[in-house]
Amino acid sequence: MDFFLSGKNRAVRRSTRSFCERELMPIARDIDQEARFPWDVVEKMGKLGYFGVQVPREFGGAGMDALNYAIVIEEISRSCAGLGLCLTVHYGVAVYPLLVFGSEEQKKKWVPPLARGEKIGAFCLTEPNAGSDAAGIEATAIRDGDHYVVNANKVFVTNGGVADICLIFVRTDPGAGRKGISVLVAERGTPGFVVGDIEDLCGMRANPVSSIRLYDCRVPVKNLVGKEGMGLRIGLTALDTGRIGIAAQALGIAQAAFEEAVRYAKERRQFGVAISKHQAVQMMIADMATQIDAARLMVYRAAILSDRGEPFSQASAMAKLFASEMACKITDMAVQIHGGYGYTKSYPVERYYRDARVTRIYEGTSEIHRMVIARGVLSH
Repeated sequence: MDFFLSGKNRAVRRSTRSFCERELMPIARDIDQEARFPWDVVEKMGKLGYFGVQVPREFGGAGMDALNYAIVIEEISRSCAGLGLCLTVHYGVAVYPLLVFGSEEQKKKWVPPLARGEKIGAFCLTEPNAGSDAAGIEATAIRDGDHYVVNANKVFVTNGGVADICLIFVRTDPGAGRKGISVLVAERGTPGFVVGDIEDLCGMRANPVSSIRLYDCRVPVKNLVGKEGMGLRIGLTALDTGRIGIAAQALGIAQAAFEEAVRYAKERRQFGVAISKHQAVQMMIADMATQIDAARLMVYRAAILSDRGEPFSQASAMAKLFASEMACKITDMAVQIHGGYGYTKSYPVERYYRDARVTRIYEGTSEIHRMVIARGVLSH
């Protein structure tokens, strides 16, 4: 599988895996059960550059490419999916839009602390009445001098409980439909900025997902990203990149489940032999290995297309769709191979099973991705 990876790619994988096995794997079970964000480890990750893998060096990042970024997310998610989610959302749909659409002043102000992990970013699009229908948002931003007065109720915000810099999607022109949506940066601590309760999630429990509410919150006009009316364009561009990260995250979860299943199959004995000797288990192992390899090729292809500056929207949608659905199948098979033990918290496969499920929902459901892919195919 590594036949086309460079020496640098392999070095990034080795160093990231070493860090994760030393710092994340030992605590992954506990922070999942406690729904705890591990600030001590996050600070170490910031110092090592994981929050700015793809951020240009001029803004304090590591200046790596999308392929290395995908490898990093895959490895972190293999150990702790909640932190893999934190990183991919932080960069893919918070930092990246600032790099592409932000003014020089905005980039100099916000990107360096984000790249160093001193501040954490969030993407605030989803509302109680607007999910897959992004154009249906109801949040408003009314111009008042050199500020916008913002009222918004954003839900299921990844990193919401710890985010400092939030990209808020709002209506700056309520009568303009899809063309009336804009993006503002709202900072924690601004009067009227309220963090809701942390969601009690099925999986990804180490990530503090919450609501973000703004009540007559005055946000400076200079915090407008791009121009008024560019909101959906910014959002869709960000999601194209973010989907590579989510696909890599799903891949990491699947890899972890696969490794646990293989290990258990070699150790568990039934009918006098290890269950890995039984053909039914071998068939599952073979399917798992094949599907993971296929997903990895799709994820890396999308990343490489991005690095080359070629269109990658279709490829990232395919990678996210396939990898997320693959992860659910692989984790299900891993539980099956473990039998009754797989349904207990004594083994990590039940956590992988819970973590994998949501990858088919966020950053575009599988159904939305099928629409995106079909639209691309039929447009030619």
